[in-house]
Amino acid sequence: MKITYAINFNHKNYKFLSDRAQEAQENQEVLFVQTPRNKIFAEQMRTLGYDILHYSDLKKYFSFPNKIIGITGTNGKTTTANLIYHILKDLGYKCAMLGTQGLFFDGKRLKEKGLTTPTILELYEDLNLLTKLGCEVLVMEVSSHAIEQQRIYGLEFAAKILTNITSDHLDYHKSLENYIATKNAFLQDEGLKIINHDDKNAQFNPKNAYTYSLQDSGADFCIKNYSQESGISADLIINHQCYKLSSLLYGKHNLSNILASLLCIYKLFDSDILKLLKSLKGFCGVSGRMEVVYQNPLILVDFAHTHDGMEKIFQSFEGYEISVVFGAGGDRDKSKRTLMGKVAQKYAKKIYITSDNPRNEEPKEIIQDIVQGINNTSCVVLQEDRYEAIFTAIKNLKKHEVLLVLGKGDETYQILKDKTIDFDDRKVIKEICQKVFNTATNSKRQDN
Repeated sequence: MKITYAINFNHKNYKFLSDRAQEAQENQEVLFVQTPRNKIFAEQMRTLGYDILHYSDLKKYFSFPNKIIGITGTNGKTTTANLIYHILKDLGYKCAMLGTQGLFFDGKRLKEKGLTTPTILELYEDLNLLTKLGCEVLVMEVSSHAIEQQRIYGLEFAAKILTNITSDHLDYHKSLENYIATKNAFLQDEGLKIINHDDKNAQFNPKNAYTYSLQDSGADFCIKNYSQESGISADLIINHQCYKLSSLLYGKHNLSNILASLLCIYKLFDSDILKLLKSLKGFCGVSGRMEVVYQNPLILVDFAHTHDGMEKIFQSFEGYEISVVFGAGGDRDKSKRTLMGKVAQKYAKKIYITSDNPRNEEPKEIIQDIVQGINNTSCVVLQEDRYEAIFTAIKNLKKHEVLLVLGKGDETYQILKDKTIDFDDRKVIKEICQKVFNTATNSKRQDN
């Protein structure tokens, strides 16, 4: 049986998709999968002669891996997923990872990046494929859109992780309260839950919930004596016992991601913490997340695209004079733009505001939204062209400063109004550094 599913099924594409379904039906049996988003068209499809399959019945057609770990949060999902994936592979599990970077199994990429959490039929197909390949554990990112649209309906999570909840996607959720409620809706069951105790927006079912914290010694996993001279080092406290933790990653936010990952594996698999800490030392980071592209002067790229995400990056470089290049995505949550400007002013000595993925908005209007959060614009350069903004920032960079290029991470494209162009911040930085410093790039990749 072949099941077809019309994503974003609406009046504009109804005829086209109906024609496709008609053509498919001539060759084989076709079902229309009714979801919360396309249910208004179910009756129309029925009158055309198609059987309707409700999404709640979809699971009977597919198989799932034995254990699924779901990670939700505004920031940190991708790094946390990569950490768990890395450690579980080290422990010998047949492990898969699904999220912003695509679908991976046993060290190989099976699918390129798409939605953070795929649509329900695509997700079920991915899980079915992984089961056939012998996958034992899937670690996946769970977006707020997927929770609200019930794309993860029918999945039985062995563990759920909350990294944090700040402000994002208000263009879709309409208010911060709705966004927070959507994230927390994921955490109301009685299964194993790993919760960031430092996040004040977390509301969860306390049964089988375990916490991690950088601040509270009462959490199940907590930290003492944190330092960051060459990567992260800290004392990890578990049941009043102290363990030495070290990592090549940068930043307190990554220490929080590390705790989430370790606590999840420790509880779900009853693992030896010393083995987990040993595996952690071999994790070099995630492409496009706090990735060092040039070292002298220091230039890093990160995906941070909210004010909270940016602040966590800035706080990782206390003692540095910070220069920053960033913009904000078009056709997305506008409320965060002013906040991004405000947090940049708080931490950065030089600010270069530019285009991110402007999409259908005018770049200069997005830039002006960001500037509204900056009181003193004497240290601000406005440059719509992202290449030119990065070039200017590097040309003006001193050796004792650090340059942070934020917002796009490992993206290799830029979405403009009328086209999508090739654009990779990392490649651009390397090219410009060779021109400006007249030397071979001394980059240090931090790929997983």
